[in-house]
Amino acid sequence: MEEEKKYDIKLLEKINALSKSLGFSNEEQTLLEIRKTDKHNIKELHLTNGSWDSNKPWFAIDSDNENRAYAFMPADAFSQMIETLKTSQQENFNLKLEKTIWQNVPIDFEDVWIVAMDAIQDFAKKEDPKKPVSIDLDKLLREIKKDHPNLFINLKELIPTQLNNKNNKIGK
Repeated sequence: MEEEKKYDIKLLEKINALSKSLGFSNEEQTLLEIRKTDKHNIKELHLTNGSWDSNKPWFAIDSDNENRAYAFMPADAFSQMIETLKTSQQENFNLKLEKTIWQNVPIDFEDVWIVAMDAIQDFAKKEDPKKPVSIDLDKLLREIKKDHPNLFINLKELIPTQLNNKNNKIGK
């Protein structure tokens, strides 16, 4: 019987924490060791904990570099994870856009949203479709506000003229 390999404790703690964050216990964890062979382009996987039949991600530690671990997962689970990340990214972007619109005091939020989304789509069409689009939302809203002032409340117009004149004198 093979001698049980002792791995770096910090690396095992990271793997255990990752397992826990993924919702499964250390007992359900599949841990593999990657061992080199006498052929430079072939390595072997040795099961050190868990089961080959597990549908949960597998973790592998390279015997040549015990500070490095890998995670293997079924392709459908990986695809689902990518879709979840894309959805989260879209939701995060939408929340940032919503916040930026509200900060600019719109008369009708939906109208500003539509104009902003049209501008974003126009911008995205001009960019390389293989790269993620990065937009400065504050700059975008400043441009929309400049081009469509009727979509926003002008706070200067709401302040009474006398108060506005006093503020101007105080600032001078």
